Amino acid sequence: MQPGHITTPFGRRAMTLGMLAAQLDAGDIEPNKSVDKRKLFRALCEARGPIGVSDRALAVLNALLSFYPKDEISEESGTVVFPSNAQLSMRTHGMTGTTLRRHLAALVDAGLIIRKDSPNGKRYARKTGGGEIREVYGFSLAPLLARSLEIERLAGEVAAERLHLKSLKDRLSICRRDIAKLIEAALEEGLPGDWTEMQLQLRAISQSLPRSPQAADLREALAGLEAFRDQVANILQSKIKTQKLAATGDQNGRHIEDSNTDSLSEFEPASDGKQGERPEAKRRTTAGPPKSFPLAMVLQACPEVAIYGPGGTVSSWRDLLAAAVVIRSMLAVSPSAYERASAVMGPENAATVMACILERAGHIHSAGGYLRDLTQKAERGEFSVGPMLMALMRTNAVPARRTG
Repeated sequence: MQPGHITTPFGRRAMTLGMLAAQLDAGDIEPNKSVDKRKLFRALCEARGPIGVSDRALAVLNALLSFYPKDEISEESGTVVFPSNAQLSMRTHGMTGTTLRRHLAALVDAGLIIRKDSPNGKRYARKTGGGEIREVYGFSLAPLLARSLEIERLAGEVAAERLHLKSLKDRLSICRRDIAKLIEAALEEGLPGDWTEMQLQLRAISQSLPRSPQAADLREALAGLEAFRDQVANILQSKIKTQKLAATGDQNGRHIEDSNTDSLSEFEPASDGKQGERPEAKRRTTAGPPKSFPLAMVLQACPEVAIYGPGGTVSSWRDLLAAAVVIRSMLAVSPSAYERASAVMGPENAATVMACILERAGHIHSAGGYLRDLTQKAERGEFSVGPMLMALMRTNAVPARRTG
């Protein structure tokens, strides 16, 4: 652009170096270059972040483009549109004049349009006697034509970054789900380990992410979660191998014992119990109750039980057992039903079940009947405390996630 083609704003609006730079750039348009105005506007909407323009300002630009008579912007067809503020207000769904002027100024500052003001600040076109436009004053769209490749490049970068963020979020969600499911499986199977502490660690990592995380935040969190998942998987793999070895050794031992017993039982009467009773059957009938879950996990799943402990707190299994007796009486569970549950499940698990029933008391018609039903299922091997605890932990964790 030659210095003689530089235009300055009308009235009190000051000329800036940014305006001058935009005009100089608009003067370097390649000959015969044209660009589809709708396609360019869509790219501009995608790239509005790096360009630094708001959605309201884009709405004003879209209105300006609607006054351009052709679909392709080119110098041959002219680049200046000259609608009045009233016309622009109609095409921006009633935007006020003050707001309109503010967003037009933002478009100028962003280097997307150029003011080509008339001597009196009005927007109009002068035509020749043959009807051809000789002079026109309004807003030049030449910067859009000059920066079209830059805008499309920025739009592609923004789209690629958005897809990358989505991929990171998906991987993060899957990794978080894997860890939670693995820990739940370990708890339900009663495997020894600090599983409750691992749940708290997983929650801490998840809650450390900001509300609108950037790619760097997601990559850092994903690296930590993937390492954590490998750690949990390795622990479980080690436990499974240990169980397999123990089961193999136990099976071999039972095979030798059963063989010896069979060889002796044909000649000697049984020393105790019914004659011919196999030692394996005796071991099954005298098997102890299932192992209890960590107290911290029980208190996390059933926070209401704490107020029924001695002094209004539960800090040990003894306190929980005492609280369970109070809850049993309060919920009208008979002593015989609770004693039967303690015999089948073990005192700690029976107290845990009472704490779970307390949490769900509003949804249970008869606490005593419900406890008897669970006891019978436990006798048949159809009930485990683990899933009940996990369900309550998930329920009690929902408000914390929402407020975090």
